[in-house]
Amino acid sequence: MADSGLVIVALSGGVDSAVAALCLRDAGYAVQCLHMSNWEDDGYCESARDFQDARRLCKQLGLTLHRVNFVAEYRGRVFDRFLMEYRSGRTPNPDVLCNREIKFGVLRHYARRLGARWLATGHYARLERVGRHVHLLKARDSAKDQSYFLHAVAEPDFQDVLFPLGDMLKQEVRARARAAGLPVAEKKDSTGICFIGERPFAEFLGQYLANEPGNIKDPEGHTVGRHRGLAFYTLGQRHGLGIGGLAGRPQDPWYVVAKDTVRNALIVAQGNGHPLLYQNWLAASQIHWINAPPPGWAEGAPLKCRVKTRYRQHDQAARVTPCGEDALEVLFEQAQRAVTPGQYAVLYQGGRCLGGAMIRAAAMQDRSLEAAI
Repeated sequence: MADSGLVIVALSGGVDSAVAALCLRDAGYAVQCLHMSNWEDDGYCESARDFQDARRLCKQLGLTLHRVNFVAEYRGRVFDRFLMEYRSGRTPNPDVLCNREIKFGVLRHYARRLGARWLATGHYARLERVGRHVHLLKARDSAKDQSYFLHAVAEPDFQDVLFPLGDMLKQEVRARARAAGLPVAEKKDSTGICFIGERPFAEFLGQYLANEPGNIKDPEGHTVGRHRGLAFYTLGQRHGLGIGGLAGRPQDPWYVVAKDTVRNALIVAQGNGHPLLYQNWLAASQIHWINAPPPGWAEGAPLKCRVKTRYRQHDQAARVTPCGEDALEVLFEQAQRAVTPGQYAVLYQGGRCLGGAMIRAAAMQDRSLEAAI
């Protein structure tokens, strides 16, 4: 028998949250849905369409739908910080902040005001309750697992959360939606910036950040082009550099390998396998442990675990070492491509997500993981 408390499902209007609501309703929970708007619809953000899809879903499923506007909260807690990171020369990940500040922050508190015992979302992740503790685990579907984006949520904010899709594969979710005749069964997954949507990114960013043009230089310091501002580029980027064929140069494509904020120079190198594209060491700060820090961490003991520096990456073997009160260093067993300041190093042991920290710097160091242990 399902828990008798009210479950509020965060209903985006997409297939994942729709199936989350369907599964909980069919399991006997008392379910209501809540649709939130976090960005004013400007032609790219399809918030009006998503709300209409949410309305149709709730009507079909016989569920109450609430609507709330968190535009001001999103702007102040997520988007302003997003812009600040870009101005600092880093490449931020707004989905991490959005989960911590909005979905499991203000939305969770709003759901409690509606009388909810539980908040449910369509995230692909699992929660394991062990005594008084809640552990964040990877989803069964490794290709869709979203624990990377959830690593900064505090353990207390998971206490009353349900992830109905954690044990389902994406194809099973769509199949469940088709079998129930849900109108969003074939709706494509949302992409782009969290709640802002997919759009011409440089054009969008240019509405908020001033152009600060400078030189594009190769590793030897030769100028090979001009950039519009460091904020508009990210490490590992190939397209949009505006570097054509150069006399006396190979025809290999150019990639961004560094940003020199002091000289306002974008550093590029040729070839997908160029050594400057790879790093085996990083430094990160603003550590967040979902549960307690690992044993011995406070005394300076290193941690052998696996680390991801971006969402689509496979876990990588690494040694993590405390570096002061709120910082850590990671030494990888194998060099990683385009480790990017502003993104997150997220730590795992087996299927459990331990937490993570924001990447501040990365480099290739002349040492191996084996030598460091």
